[in-house]
Amino acid sequence: MTDVTIYTDGACRGNPGPGGYGCLLLYTDPNGQEHKKEISAGYRLTTNNRMEIMAVIAGLELLKVPCRVELYSDSQYVVNAVEKGWAAKWQRFGWYKDSKHKEKAKNEDLWKRLLPLLEMHQVTFHWVKGHADNDYNNRCDALAVAAAQDKQHLLEDHHYQAG
Repeated sequence: MTDVTIYTDGACRGNPGPGGYGCLLLYTDPNGQEHKKEISAGYRLTTNNRMEIMAVIAGLELLKVPCRVELYSDSQYVVNAVEKGWAAKWQRFGWYKDSKHKEKAKNEDLWKRLLPLLEMHQVTFHWVKGHADNDYNNRCDALAVAAAQDKQHLLEDHHYQAG
């Protein structure tokens, strides 16, 4: 199984507002050659949490075979939702936060994309402090901010619903 390191970040100019994600993948091939790939995209109207989840999805969707992944995010929402089992619980409850179905879980569409990717790969999540001294996290932040500000290439977040 291939080892891959992924750094992710999401950004939003207003929340909701124009947003973007940045993702950096690091991989060393069997010959010892290091590879680095950066990806990003921006959306016209979205939220910071949606962009944090999208960064993780985008990075994992690039992997074509099952991999062992060390994934770094500065989003406690994303890390806790996976590591503490919140997202799996929301799924079991039909995308409600509890069994009494009082409050819908947010970002259902994105969690439905992410959970199967987490089953395909062996992913270990690591929380990193944002805007600190982690060069890779800072690079992802720069990619996310640039994508959010690129008015000519902003995509529509068709599943975002205000309110």
